[in-house]
Amino acid sequence: MASHSYQAPKGTRDFYPGDLAVRRHIENAWRSASIDCGFDEVEGPTFEHLELYTAKSGEGIVNELFSFRRAGGENDYALRPEFTPTLARMVAARAGSLPVPVKWFAIPNMFRAERPQRGRLREFVQWNIDVCGVEGAATDIDVISCAILALERLGLTPNDVQVRLSHRVAIARMLGALGVSAEKSADAMTLLDRRDKLKPEEFAQRASALGLSTDAVARFDTAARATQRLSDPLTALAAKIGVSVEEFAALDEVRAAADRAGILDWCSVDVGIVRGLAYYTGTVFEVHEISGAERAVAGGGRYDGLVELFGGPKMPACGFGMGDVVLANVLRDRKLLPEDGATLMPRPDVFVISAGGELADAELPRLVMSLRRQGLHARSSSKATRNVGKLLGDAGKNRARMAVILGAELAEGSVALKDLDAGTQQVVPLATVVAAIKAARGS
Repeated sequence: MASHSYQAPKGTRDFYPGDLAVRRHIENAWRSASIDCGFDEVEGPTFEHLELYTAKSGEGIVNELFSFRRAGGENDYALRPEFTPTLARMVAARAGSLPVPVKWFAIPNMFRAERPQRGRLREFVQWNIDVCGVEGAATDIDVISCAILALERLGLTPNDVQVRLSHRVAIARMLGALGVSAEKSADAMTLLDRRDKLKPEEFAQRASALGLSTDAVARFDTAARATQRLSDPLTALAAKIGVSVEEFAALDEVRAAADRAGILDWCSVDVGIVRGLAYYTGTVFEVHEISGAERAVAGGGRYDGLVELFGGPKMPACGFGMGDVVLANVLRDRKLLPEDGATLMPRPDVFVISAGGELADAELPRLVMSLRRQGLHARSSSKATRNVGKLLGDAGKNRARMAVILGAELAEGSVALKDLDAGTQQVVPLATVVAAIKAARGS
């Protein structure tokens, strides 16, 4: 049979050991931040009923999904493009018995049938944080603070990324003050959401179609691009757009909560952030690399009606998703990931070497298993050579901390123990080698 060269499907990734170590490094920051902020980990199925996603996002999302029907079956399914519908379904199913607030996190694989490009793949890992059952700006900031904690643990600062946030209620009130009718409010928010994808003349044309006067169109354009530090008074923002500061009362509550949490320096107001998904009901936010060169690192907000949509009780909720692809790009650009991901892999505590002879060869596998049973990361070479220098070279390539050399001393019940970091060597009784290794590693 003729051979054939196979490649991973377009938009997916192979994770070799060093690559996976980088991914686990990011996931560890996500997981530790989640747990320290009081979230419990959950997981759901890799695929769901297609209707779960169309109920939330409309029929248009079908073109973005990997959907399928089992041969001979009647139900349509889709690989999950996000986790929020699964979470809402799970909460709805047991809402009466879950403790409130429900604070869950997940780090699942996601799938999107889109054209792959920088920052966007067809398969990716996404960190999801959600709180259900509690209203108010303090909960919104609790969610955002968890994202910030993970970013800090990965080495990022407010000089690298910013949480750009807004509030759907404040935006709706601002639009009303500009003259947008209630019937056109959704269209206006969609236009705000598309501000960076439209040419200025097309944006102005669509703003005019909302029924706005020439002056109001100009103010709408100003509003769409209005940003400032969250720590700055909102009166300045209102004056820039030409509306009353009272229109931003909901946003002021978010500012006060962020101030109490000590994260104001991480946050900016961006009136153009509305998160196009219609189910958002309050605070909305995105995490962006400061220069704007990358896609959003994360996005989310308050979605108080979703659990009810999936058959549960009326329950407030807030959450976000953060993908690994854009975040890894930002970390690499900031030199916060090593060039060689292998340096993030666990280091062996000990590498066991046989210097030759029947006694050493017989003892080696027994010692390796004994070391592992006592909680040590132990490795050995599969090479046939008895050249201790070459085997020590292998130990170094494996980044082992110590090497146990089974040599002539073994006849007297001892082994040579070499500290590969310090370059020192001593002879210790075989019976105490585990204690010596653990003492050397400080445990």
